[in-house]
Amino acid sequence: MKILMVLTSHDKLGDTGNKTGFWLEEFAAPYYVLKDAGAEITLASPKGGQPPLDPKSAEPDAQTEATKRFDADAAAKAQLADTKTLGSVSASDFDAVFYPGGHGPMWDLHNDADSLALLEAFAKADKPIGAVCHAPAALVNAKGKDGEYLIGAKRVTGFSNSEEDGVGLSDVVPFLLEDALKEKGGVYSKGEDWGEYVLVDGLLVTGQNPGSSEKAAQELLTLLKVMPSH
Repeated sequence: MKILMVLTSHDKLGDTGNKTGFWLEEFAAPYYVLKDAGAEITLASPKGGQPPLDPKSAEPDAQTEATKRFDADAAAKAQLADTKTLGSVSASDFDAVFYPGGHGPMWDLHNDADSLALLEAFAKADKPIGAVCHAPAALVNAKGKDGEYLIGAKRVTGFSNSEEDGVGLSDVVPFLLEDALKEKGGVYSKGEDWGEYVLVDGLLVTGQNPGSSEKAAQELLTLLKVMPSH
């Protein structure tokens, strides 16, 4: 199994002067779920190199078993420091793609031409696509095989308006993810704020928040296991 993980290159939290990026748990938990299942993982981002880490996700209260494992994993850190550029990877080389969240994707992956082209190629080839928390922002403008929006009429979730209110960033983000998913025809639903909530519709897996990242990766694996081998 070859799996592409796509991270953000965006590090500015709007005009607040604060930093953002990817959320550590949403990278580390799926990374180890997939790696422990024997997957070969390739990391990519719009600009390549070290993607920016949201500093809040490195704070003590945000740590989990997966983040602690990553902190002690020199090989994984070296891999993360040297992500490939999105423009240099091809969907044909992978069996699935997974997008970890953090607020960063709301700014760059939402409209990144290389990311959109990749997603469309994965969709066209009937390969599983996963995204968690804010990363479904990357799906909003992607088109499916039929030329319609990829998320159109699909059951999807992502960081909710109430969770955005909860972190005090509803006026900082460029748009509200829940609203954007609905606007493009997604059949949006959510669970409890901060609780694990993952939806699978066909080959699309979406998770609501950091607590959903591990299960989202497990669901992606489940899809891969039932796929006819290429």
